[in-house]
Amino acid sequence: MKRLLPILPAMFLVACGDRVEHFTMPDQVADFKALYESNCSGCHGNEGRHGAARPLNDPVFLAVIDNHTIHDTIAQGRPGTAMPVFAKSAGGSLTEQQIAILTDQMESRWSRPQDFSGIDLPPYRGDLGDPGIGEQIFRRECAGCHREKGPGGIITDPSFLALVSDQSLRTSIIAGRSDRGMPDWRRHSHPLTNDEISGLVAWIASHRAMPVNLTMRGLP
Repeated sequence: MKRLLPILPAMFLVACGDRVEHFTMPDQVADFKALYESNCSGCHGNEGRHGAARPLNDPVFLAVIDNHTIHDTIAQGRPGTAMPVFAKSAGGSLTEQQIAILTDQMESRWSRPQDFSGIDLPPYRGDLGDPGIGEQIFRRECAGCHREKGPGGIITDPSFLALVSDQSLRTSIIAGRSDRGMPDWRRHSHPLTNDEISGLVAWIASHRAMPVNLTMRGLP
């Protein structure tokens, strides 16, 4: 029996050798699909569409927003919204390299810059405009879907406006929601100008029951 004891550990290792599993530490994951599914798909949907939050797999949105803003949004989140911090340096779970992978791969996989060659894109950010202009635009271009009163689709509902920022409104007006049939700024009786977009944001935001300091801080 004593002669067999030294042999048993070796036999055990050989027998278990085929079942050895290899694990990658979370901060070593460098695959875009794995990073996206683990950190982004819960809100922004599988493959970047059909989630509760804005679709990221949207060439219009990616044409308007710059790479730095996407990176900053992932890293630092958006205070006062459902967008959390992801950067390890700020208390999140992703390294700088992983955030760069997400940012760069979203652009390389999902953007189509050639579709916007020669198109005058509205600025992603902008000050609030004239609500009087915004009301006119709403009634002419938006009221057919977003009723001001009555059941459903009430974009001026204070409860809804308490959950979104001015930047979120502006982004939706410019980029639309391709996953929900909402047109972008070009798909109206005429392409909306920056003044019209800023006025529309101002008019919608004026319906907040208790204005809060959310200007330009919403989900991208």
